[in-house]
Amino acid sequence: MTALRYLLIFVPLAIAAELLQASALLVFALSSLGVIPLAGLVGEATEELAAHTGPRLGGLLNATLGNAAELIITIFAIRAGLLDLVKASITGSILGNLLLVLGASILAGGLKNGTQRFNRTQAGMHATMLILAVIAIMVPSLFSHAIEPNHSAVEGLSVGDAIVMILVYGLGILYTFTSSQAIPLSHETSHQARWSVRTGLVVLLVTTVGIAWLSEILVGSVEHVTESLGWSEFFVGIIIVPLVGNVAEHLVAVQVAIKNRMELSIAISLGSSLQIALFVAPLLVFISLLLGNPMDLVFNQFEVIALGAASLIAAFVALDGESNWLEGAQLLVVYVIFAIAFFYLPTA
Repeated sequence: MTALRYLLIFVPLAIAAELLQASALLVFALSSLGVIPLAGLVGEATEELAAHTGPRLGGLLNATLGNAAELIITIFAIRAGLLDLVKASITGSILGNLLLVLGASILAGGLKNGTQRFNRTQAGMHATMLILAVIAIMVPSLFSHAIEPNHSAVEGLSVGDAIVMILVYGLGILYTFTSSQAIPLSHETSHQARWSVRTGLVVLLVTTVGIAWLSEILVGSVEHVTESLGWSEFFVGIIIVPLVGNVAEHLVAVQVAIKNRMELSIAISLGSSLQIALFVAPLLVFISLLLGNPMDLVFNQFEVIALGAASLIAAFVALDGESNWLEGAQLLVVYVIFAIAFFYLPTA
């Protein structure tokens, strides 16, 4: 992860480009590259603090801050009224973790170590909760057509669904505290602290402020970039934003798979998907209400199909308790097919 720190040079460059009113494309590129190392530092600071708090509380801390960068970006997008981008980023994060990250991890780990085996029971629990989470996030989309003319009903359905989803997420966290066979909602590793608690908190605060600043710059340039490149706001949200916010965590998943720790790699990819579906998505519904730009949880039919397909294929891969490089390549192919299709999809 040290290599990502070289990208910190893009943080002042992005701020300078914004202040000098450089082209929107340059501002977008620099701010995107600047967010990547800051997101990595947030994850590193969280790991350091978790080493001081112990595995249980550390797991809760990881579960809460695991997708902080993307959450901050989407909050600024909500404030700017880019709700299609926000909903697309939710879908893109889940698809990215289930297909891109899991696929790259299985491919790299399989090429290095051959067939890899992991705890089938634990993976099955992850897979079951994942399918339930995707069903929960798909329900408002599936039922919205019957009540579509009634916008208040659609909004009420989304809010009610969001409450239930956060409740399930809370129960999952409670389970991690009370059961020895817990489903970790984020990855936990044995880690010796290198930073003090004070250093960890300072780094966490500074990087969070930095991400917020760059997120505002990034979101402000999105509309100009989509116009100049001919990309849809939907494509930026479903492919670009999740990659920018989660590159550091993605690299960790691949690295541990190469080290033949496939169980941890699966926990990272599936755990992050669960966090997006059960915590980030419903939280954004409530934040949108506070910001005066109400967002529902109604996704288009292509997103619903992609989410359903991705959750099923990821579950099938995890349930047999072993993986090989071919399965990883297949997951990556599915992700590429979806990415190409979403590129040509004109609207969300």
